[in-house]
Amino acid sequence: MNGLVNDPVLIFCALAAIVLLSVWLADHVAALRKIGSAATAILLALLLSNTGVLPGSSPVYDFLLGRGVIAGIVLILLSVDIRSIRSAGAPMLAAFALGAVGSIAGAMIMAFIVDGALGDETWRLAGQFSATYIGGGMNFAAVGQELGTRSDLFSAGIAADVIVTAIWLVACLTIPEFMPKREKDSPAPVGDATHETPHEAGTSRPALGLDRLLGSSGTPMTLIDFAGLMTITFGTIAASDALATAFPAMPKVLWLTTLTLLLAQVPLIRRLTGGVVLGNFLLLLFLASNGAKSVIAHIVQVGPAIFYFAAGTVLLHGLIIFGIGFTLRMNGDVLSVASQANVGGSTTAMALAGSRKRTDLILPGVVAGMLGNALGNYVGVAVAYAVRALA
Repeated sequence: MNGLVNDPVLIFCALAAIVLLSVWLADHVAALRKIGSAATAILLALLLSNTGVLPGSSPVYDFLLGRGVIAGIVLILLSVDIRSIRSAGAPMLAAFALGAVGSIAGAMIMAFIVDGALGDETWRLAGQFSATYIGGGMNFAAVGQELGTRSDLFSAGIAADVIVTAIWLVACLTIPEFMPKREKDSPAPVGDATHETPHEAGTSRPALGLDRLLGSSGTPMTLIDFAGLMTITFGTIAASDALATAFPAMPKVLWLTTLTLLLAQVPLIRRLTGGVVLGNFLLLLFLASNGAKSVIAHIVQVGPAIFYFAAGTVLLHGLIIFGIGFTLRMNGDVLSVASQANVGGSTTAMALAGSRKRTDLILPGVVAGMLGNALGNYVGVAVAYAVRALA
C-alpha cells in the first residue's frame, strides 16, 4: 500500500521525526508520560500509516526489522551487566509458560467463536495464531505453509497479526504502570530515572527520563566512543552471521547475544559512552516502523473475523498471563517482557525491556523468545489438529 510519502529517504526522515516528537511528547505531556515514548511512537506511526501518509510496506521497514534493530540490540546489550540478570531467569520462564498456555487456550476458544465465519480454514488459523503467539511471527508463516492455509486468509492473517502485535506492544508498555510494584523481585534498572544531565542541572525543568537517556551517565560521546561502538556493532553482527552459518544448530540471535554479552563484560568496552542512547534510538525507529506496517485496509477484503480471531487470542492470552500473574504476585515488567516474547518474539521482548528501563530483563526475554520459536511450530500444528478433531 502506497502513501503520500514513498521515497525511502523521506520515510526515514518521517520515522526519525516521529521518534523526536514522541520523546518530546513523553517528556512534556502528562498523559503520554505514563505510556512513554515507545508507545507514543507506535501510535503516531499507526495513525500516519492508516491515514495514507506513510506506506504500509517499504524497504525501510524491512531494513529496520533486520539489520537496523539488530544494531540497536547490540548497542543496548553492551550496557548489560550479566551479574544483574541471574535472578530474573526463573520468573521469566514461569511467566513465559503462563503466557504460552494463555495463547493456546485463546486460539482454541476463538476458533469455536469465529468458526461460522471462516469455515474450513478455522482449524488451520487456530494453529497459526497459537504458534505465532507463543514464539513470534516466523511461526505463523511456518505453520501456515505446513497446513496449506488459503492464500487470501494467509495474507489477511499476517496483516491482523501485525496490527494486534503493535497494539499489544502498547498494552505491555503500559500495563505494568497500573500494577502494584513488587520490589522484592524488581532488580534496579540501569541508570536513574530522575538523573539530570549537565545541561539540566540547576534548571527548573524536570529531568529527562530514561526514555531519552536510557542508562546514560550524561558524559558526552566522543569520536573515539562512536568509532569504537560502530566497530564493535558491525563486527559482532558479521561474526554472528559467520558463526550461524558454520554452526547452524544454534540460532543467529543467540550467537549475537552471546558475543555481545561477552564483550559487554570487558571493562574497556564498558567505558565507551553513548551506545545505549544510539541503541535506544534505533529501537524506537523499529517500533515506529512496526506501527507504520499496521495497515487496517489489508484485512477489510476478507472481513473482520480474521482480526477478531487474532485480537481475541491475544486478549485471552493477556487475561491469563496478567490475571494469574497478578494473583501469584509476579512482577509486572517480567510479565510484560514474557508476554512480548510470546506475542512478538525475541526482538520485541528486547525492545520492551529496553523501553521499560529493564536491561536486566533483556537476556531472559531473548531466551524466552527463542524457546517460543523452538516450540511454536510443534504446538501450532498440534493445536490445529486438535481443533479440527473437536469441531
